[in-house]
Amino acid sequence: MLRDAKEAARVLSVASAARRDDALKAMAEILGQNVAEIVAANGEDLARGVAEGMSEGLQDRLRLTPERISALSQAIEDIRALADPVGDVVRGMTLPNGLKVSQVRVPFGVVGAIYEARPNVTIDIAALGIKSGNVVVLRGGSQAHATNTVLVSLLREALVRSGLPADAVTSVDDFGREGAKAMMQGRGLIDVLIPRGSAALIDTVVRESTVPVIETGSGVVHIFVDSSAELTQAVDIIENAKVQRPSVCNAVETVLVHSAVAAELLPPLAERLEHSGVVIHGDERVCGIVPSSIAATKEDWSEEYLSLELAIAVVDSLDEALQHIGQYSTHHTDAILTADMAHAERFLNEVDSASVIVNASTRFTDGGEFGFGAEVGISTQKLHARGPMGLPELTSTKWIVRGQGQVRA
Repeated sequence: MLRDAKEAARVLSVASAARRDDALKAMAEILGQNVAEIVAANGEDLARGVAEGMSEGLQDRLRLTPERISALSQAIEDIRALADPVGDVVRGMTLPNGLKVSQVRVPFGVVGAIYEARPNVTIDIAALGIKSGNVVVLRGGSQAHATNTVLVSLLREALVRSGLPADAVTSVDDFGREGAKAMMQGRGLIDVLIPRGSAALIDTVVRESTVPVIETGSGVVHIFVDSSAELTQAVDIIENAKVQRPSVCNAVETVLVHSAVAAELLPPLAERLEHSGVVIHGDERVCGIVPSSIAATKEDWSEEYLSLELAIAVVDSLDEALQHIGQYSTHHTDAILTADMAHAERFLNEVDSASVIVNASTRFTDGGEFGFGAEVGISTQKLHARGPMGLPELTSTKWIVRGQGQVRA
């Protein structure tokens, strides 16, 4: 299968942008034409997950409703409307000897993705892959097996309708863990591997792969409420960052509150959060102000809850907040709420995360929100790609040199 994918990559690499866009249009249409089949398969996966004790957070990630399927179709259309990155000239020059040298974007070739319980990722990566001229090989995990089987079958049908090889989208799910192992050991057949999921999954892929990996990371995401923050706005932002979709990696997990505003902010914040079902894990000062909170343990500060739970601590300064974030952040997304622009600039400069935010919800760290149509994942590493990954991050470059008989002296 990997060899077939590699052969399909040769075809896709020379397919015109118009042909690839036609395939994306067909993919969007075929999802809309098969909503009932997708929802039925997804229902099988959800029922099995509930029976096996799947957490509510994972159930939310797994669930596909007609509305979510419609949003996925629209995301494909949004990606289709983006500029084609293939062939973009990154830089170019004419050397003193007359050689014309240019660096241009080219597809990776075969992009592998290993993820769990996220059927939306199947669509996002397939669409971004086709748009950027890449073949994708998918391992979507046993929890979403029925859903992904239907989705991959539909995507392959759309490719054939558009005159592209079906093997431009391939799944190894039928091979289970052996399929994932083959992907991780598929050096020379897979050009880059992207894991998305739990910290344990990502760590396994990073440790066991001979294929180059773009590492996505877990999200121990922080919001620091500075002493000058507008408090009504702060309550709204924190509620959105925690409650809107708690099961995703850009949801806030720890809130740090400046001691100067803790007594004023924490009661209305706790009331709003608890009304939405959020369990608060607080340090000693938080528990003194919010009696309903649970005493936080040391482990809470490094916990990615992915649920309606939130750790809150009171700090005495920006320095203390920066120290806490430096110790516990997973370098995904961290935010400051402040009216002090000197503090904002210092936070932006000193926090070493893929996305650093001033006076807005952490939920905006997302490829769709950034205008990418969708994302392959959110990279927390520093090589090649960092933050939400869209089309340019699915390309490499090559150097093109045009001469007129020059020889090197």
